[in-house]
Amino acid sequence: MSTSVRAHSAAANQRRVAFATIVGTTVEWYDFFIYATAAGLVFAQLFFEPAGSQIGLLLSFASVGISFLFRPLGAFLAGHYGDKIGRRAMLVLTLLLMGGATTLIGVLPTFETAGVMAPVLLLLLRIVQGISAGGEWGGAVLMAVEHAPKDRRGRAGSFPQLGVPLGMLLASGITALMTGVISPGEAFLEWGWRVPFLLSFVLIIVGYIVRRAVDESPVFQEIAEKKQQAKVPVVELFKKHWLLVILAALVFAGNNAAGYMATGGFIPSYATSDAVGLERTDVLLAITFAAAMWFVFTALAGVLSDKIGRKKTYLIGFSAQLLAVFPLFWLINTGSLGMLYVALGLFTVGLGLGYGPQAAWYSEIFPASVRFSGVSISYALGAILGGAFAPTIAAALVQATGGSTAVSVYLFIMTAVSIAAVLILRDRPGIDLSINNEAEQEVGATIFDSRRAAPFEAPVKADA
Repeated sequence: MSTSVRAHSAAANQRRVAFATIVGTTVEWYDFFIYATAAGLVFAQLFFEPAGSQIGLLLSFASVGISFLFRPLGAFLAGHYGDKIGRRAMLVLTLLLMGGATTLIGVLPTFETAGVMAPVLLLLLRIVQGISAGGEWGGAVLMAVEHAPKDRRGRAGSFPQLGVPLGMLLASGITALMTGVISPGEAFLEWGWRVPFLLSFVLIIVGYIVRRAVDESPVFQEIAEKKQQAKVPVVELFKKHWLLVILAALVFAGNNAAGYMATGGFIPSYATSDAVGLERTDVLLAITFAAAMWFVFTALAGVLSDKIGRKKTYLIGFSAQLLAVFPLFWLINTGSLGMLYVALGLFTVGLGLGYGPQAAWYSEIFPASVRFSGVSISYALGAILGGAFAPTIAAALVQATGGSTAVSVYLFIMTAVSIAAVLILRDRPGIDLSINNEAEQEVGATIFDSRRAAPFEAPVKADA
């Protein structure tokens, strides 16, 4: 086979992988965000009504957070088997789990018809969503990054990241269509909220077909051929790289807190409350706009990180996020729909720039034999520390203080913690990701060696 033919074949395969990862993660996160949107708008009335409006809202947001507690279980399981039997099989399985749970939520009875069994079933299905989400991300990013040339990993890794804002755009857009056109007013409360959940069945078929057509990661193929799979990847990970897992989780925590509170369930609820007074459909359209902005800056961040490095891109993103946390609520509190668009637009600049480089950076700091476990568990723990109960915390802070300033302070602190973690991690763009380079991958990812607790004299150089 000629060089040009091989190059064309490799490029075609990379495009196929990029398409498969972005379609699959879009479907997964559409499912996840549909729940968060419904939790902010109707679940308090449909499933937690006996608790009263305020406690019901807190319980509704808490049900969003419950799934995050089960993400590590999904990450442990998918990481273990992803490092032993492959990335692709785990991607297909997590997609089916998420889609099945989401579709079933669309046919659940409410508290009015089933009593306490209704919220119990809702929570069980939300837990299944959490397990699926915990295993999804690691497999998707490794398929994208491990297939990519070393100088385009940031761009390739941004494709599965783009599935998150695309999933939210799709979720908020369809919900806005239901509330504003197809089932406005009481009709949405009666039956309209179910339609976005039931649509997941169609999306899951599309995602399944696309993912089944993708080749296994070349790095895992090499690991399998040489029979170098770790016996118990999770044990190996925490034995040697526990500090790296903690730092990587903290890097994600600030971004995830901002994402789930500002563009997930809390803002739709807060902006439509008596304190602000905006209309439900108008707010959902503004969230759709924010998702589009998040998409643009996530894509930009992936490309930028290939040019200036992951760390610099992160620091730019988190700095923008720090600057936006107070204006976010100042603008929303004006009660102006235009100011809501401005607030969300400004906030999603930092949100995207602090999310786009994550796939490539995570992939470059963990050794090949435990990479699936490392990226999955770090992501899941970061989600717990950041987004799990961010909407619940925000709602509680507003109820306790009567204002939104405390929410901005909370976001500021979470972002500052992530900046500290970013400064400790090393940038390693271009490092050889194959199993043959595991010795170099084992060291040099942080300023401090977790096994010796001593500074390294110099950074480890990436392979040319």
